[in-house]
Amino acid sequence: TFIAANYNIPFDVDAFAEAAQKLLDDVEEEIGWMYETLHTDGKTKGRINYTVWSEVFACPDCAGEVIFHSQAMNAATQRVEQTIQCPHCHAQHAKEHMDLQFDTEYDDTLQRVRTVPKRVPVLINYTLDGTKYEKQPDRLDSDILRQIAQSVLPEELPVSALPNCQMTRVGRMRTTGTAFIPDLFLRRPANAMATLWRMADRHRNDELQGPLLFLVEQAIWGLSTLNRYQPIQHGRPGGSQVNRQLSGVFYVSSQISECSPWYNLQGRIKRLPKAFAQTAAVASRTIVSTASCDSLNVQDATVDYIFTDPPFGENIYYADLNFLVESWHRVHGRVDAEAIVDRVRNKDVGHYRAAMEACFREYCRVLKPGRWITVVFHNSRNTIWNAIQEALLEAGLMVADVRVLDKKQGSFKQVTSNAVKRDLVISAYKPNGGLEDRFRQLSGSPEGVWDFVRSHLARLPVIITRADVVEPVAERRDHLLFDRMVAFHVLRGATVPLSAAEFYQGLRQRFAERDRMHFLPEQVVEYDRRRANAREVAQLELFVKDEETAIQWLRQQLDAKPQTYQDIHPNYIKELAGWAKHEKMLELSALLRENFLHYNGQGDVPPQLHAYLSTNYKELRKLPKDAPTLRAKAKDRWYVPDPHKAGDLERLRDRTLLHEFKEYQSSDNRRLKIFRLEAIRAGFRHAWQAQDYATIVDVATKIPKNVLQEDPKLLMWYDQATVRQSARR
Repeated sequence: TFIAANYNIPFDVDAFAEAAQKLLDDVEEEIGWMYETLHTDGKTKGRINYTVWSEVFACPDCAGEVIFHSQAMNAATQRVEQTIQCPHCHAQHAKEHMDLQFDTEYDDTLQRVRTVPKRVPVLINYTLDGTKYEKQPDRLDSDILRQIAQSVLPEELPVSALPNCQMTRVGRMRTTGTAFIPDLFLRRPANAMATLWRMADRHRNDELQGPLLFLVEQAIWGLSTLNRYQPIQHGRPGGSQVNRQLSGVFYVSSQISECSPWYNLQGRIKRLPKAFAQTAAVASRTIVSTASCDSLNVQDATVDYIFTDPPFGENIYYADLNFLVESWHRVHGRVDAEAIVDRVRNKDVGHYRAAMEACFREYCRVLKPGRWITVVFHNSRNTIWNAIQEALLEAGLMVADVRVLDKKQGSFKQVTSNAVKRDLVISAYKPNGGLEDRFRQLSGSPEGVWDFVRSHLARLPVIITRADVVEPVAERRDHLLFDRMVAFHVLRGATVPLSAAEFYQGLRQRFAERDRMHFLPEQVVEYDRRRANAREVAQLELFVKDEETAIQWLRQQLDAKPQTYQDIHPNYIKELAGWAKHEKMLELSALLRENFLHYNGQGDVPPQLHAYLSTNYKELRKLPKDAPTLRAKAKDRWYVPDPHKAGDLERLRDRTLLHEFKEYQSSDNRRLKIFRLEAIRAGFRHAWQAQDYATIVDVATKIPKNVLQEDPKLLMWYDQATVRQSARR
């Protein structure tokens, strides 16, 4: 639904500021008596800013009541102690070993008797003549609270039951019995919040009604029991207690800051008009939409650029968190359509991936060919990260660059194999129509491969420098170019015409290579020019976690310096701490034997060894390749094979991997506990080329689900095989 086709500030900002202040004044006139308190002189009345409420527990030894704030808060450090001392028997216990006490009260909104955690006021922060003070609650405070407790809750207070969700099933929401909206409000803030809402909702100026409700919305969480007491000192008693709720979750603390409405909103009344005044858009050039991204009311190929910040999988339960504010509007979102991983609602990673793919397909549809999309994403699990990557590729978008957003330094860092718990910035583009048209004619042929690579390289960043250091562009590395090429073919239902070794050999023949990155002819000129002014080239982070990354690590080591087994082994052992539990751990000797070449001291020294030795040892320069001194120095070193010999090595390795894959295929075990992922990948690749989709699907059922979801290559082949197998039926 498009809510503003000709968007500009729809209200007078100055009039809003005046109306907002009058709203607070009217609220104070109506319920201000609820927030009066006696000054320590016992005569003058001050205005309460906030009241700290503490839960009451029972000592497991003597059953005496323990006020949490009095016994757990350290007055000197203003922090909660790990153990609580009972004031009656002096026994010490952790909070979780003590029983929370409850009171019963009649809920006039729901017409029922309910149990609520027993809470007592322990501290009052108030203002008198512009100065803030703190005190213990006195008789007047008790009388006012007793009077409020006897009042009927206003009809504006929502009575909705909280949704059956992950947050209400565990933790403090469960132990405090918080199940309905009224459970989230003490009596006084319930009256205050309802009064605020009623006055804003009934405002006589229609143009100001929406902004005033928006202002009042800002107080909902802060006036609820979700607002924790945190005694942060800022040069005045208690520090600010506004917005002390735990973000991204429902959590009821044992100490609550019950803020007054003016204490919560007064600062916002000053800030919001300034914010609104700065958001004026150019008339007739801005459209604001509340539509779902999987169904955009936008024409094909009309958008130049998209910036999107999608939901983070299972990190935040957005719809459930919205429920509190939505309840005041009496309108709720469609939770069933939410893109999220939610065990309570039986939404797994597959559901999330499908929802993301539907959105990305719409993005791809409306994006102009050759134009870009930026995806900002916070990742906490590899499965979610892989779901986002696959959804992008499935939608027809090509990933060109992935960077870590380092919020502390305000900079970007290149992402390689480890993307967990980082803020990522993904740059992707929509292939232009020419590439797609040509691929339909060339698919399945080497020409189609190189046409794709040329087009992809043209889109990648040429060089990125920071502080005179060249940051490597991972997407220009041979193995990632191979992965992108394979994905481009598989997702379009085409066979992959080149093996990895053939691809790498062709890559070196057709494209210039610098610092293990590949460039088009016109790009390498720019890279060389800017590289000459840089101090160094940074190395990509590489974490060894399985056979594939171990091979990449070894290639990196041996590319820089051909070494003997004895040289490599100590460093290799250090890298094995993060090896995946399900992955069969191979001996270093096996990895070297299957992927690299070894010089035994016989015959001419291979060019790779000769180049390294003659460069790094003065006495070995200009010696012939069969010189005894050179051969002795080169003996027993392992090195990276040249592309011509790499093909033979790859065929031998594939034979070993496919033999192991067939063992997995014929195994009677329902689940494979330890296996070689490289063997599974080789088997899937071979089955895909043979259009044997059933084998891919069958073996995939034997792999632990989390392993399948965390491996983007396996997941891609499995998803595509499932689709094509279903189509055959």
